[in-house]
Amino acid sequence: MKKYVVLVLSLIFSIMLGVAPASAANNLRNLYDVKSGDTLWKVANSYQTTVKDLKRINGLQSDLLLVGQKLRVPIMYKVVPGDTLWKLSQTFNSTVQLIKTANGLTSDIIYVGQQLRIPPYPLNMQGQFILMTREEFKDWILNHEFTRKVGKVQIHHTYQPSYQQFNGSNHFTLLSGMKDYHVNGMGWSDISQQLTTFPDGTVAVGRPFNTPPEGSFGLLNKTVMHAIEADALAIENLGNFDDEQMTPEQRETIITVTALLMIKYGLTPTIDSITYHHWWDINSGERVLDNGEGHAIKTCPGTGFFGGNSTADAKSHFYPLVSQKMQEILASMK
Repeated sequence: MKKYVVLVLSLIFSIMLGVAPASAANNLRNLYDVKSGDTLWKVANSYQTTVKDLKRINGLQSDLLLVGQKLRVPIMYKVVPGDTLWKLSQTFNSTVQLIKTANGLTSDIIYVGQQLRIPPYPLNMQGQFILMTREEFKDWILNHEFTRKVGKVQIHHTYQPSYQQFNGSNHFTLLSGMKDYHVNGMGWSDISQQLTTFPDGTVAVGRPFNTPPEGSFGLLNKTVMHAIEADALAIENLGNFDDEQMTPEQRETIITVTALLMIKYGLTPTIDSITYHHWWDINSGERVLDNGEGHAIKTCPGTGFFGGNSTADAKSHFYPLVSQKMQEILASMK
């Protein structure tokens, strides 16, 4: 009778928090759907974790939660025949070592009926920057909710820094350098771009998605520039693609990230939804597309960017790859 009363009280407490109990055996979904009234503290408290860990696990740049957002959370799991630590780590976005540490395990041996706490692994974050693989970014973008309407994706190359400055491990240093230049050199409020792709195939979130890019087209007419940027997301692809050959890893990431953005915001690849820096007059803000003669234009995202930087190149060499990737992603989600 005493145990029954404790169980009932626990369930009532969980309902009062507005969060489901975290200890349901073999809950095959370690995603929590954010509801009205939720806070990070309430969710963290229910799943016996911390706000700091929840933010690292989910790549959160602030404490803001939006209804419908999905959060990766730790769960309790009851071992069944055929389970291994490796299989559980793959199923629940964890690692073998994290599971062993969370449960005080000294070996990889687990037993049928054993209760295991399985914490998702934290993302690679430094300050506001979140560095991810393609798969991690897919999980991140599809689980997040955003308040700002996005109608177009701006495609850029960094030019500087280029491949020569990338050493394979200095992602955060380069991001911090770009932010410093944008804030202290250009007078902008933050790093200009929401996303940066790297030669090793990783992608980093920088500027929050709910904040429009700033100075992304470098237009002298700031009123026109802000109007263009209002419904845009900016991607900077690290490299100088007028001269440098893009790596296969970065190429695949650019295609995948762009496809995921199209899916997330309900867009179809066209010259209106995926726009190149090269197509805009940097003085007037006029969209000149391929009629750049006599206008102040840049080569960005590069004369070698997926066949070139013209609208014809985009339609022939980039948009079809994005559309194909969208179909692959959507098929995998069924």
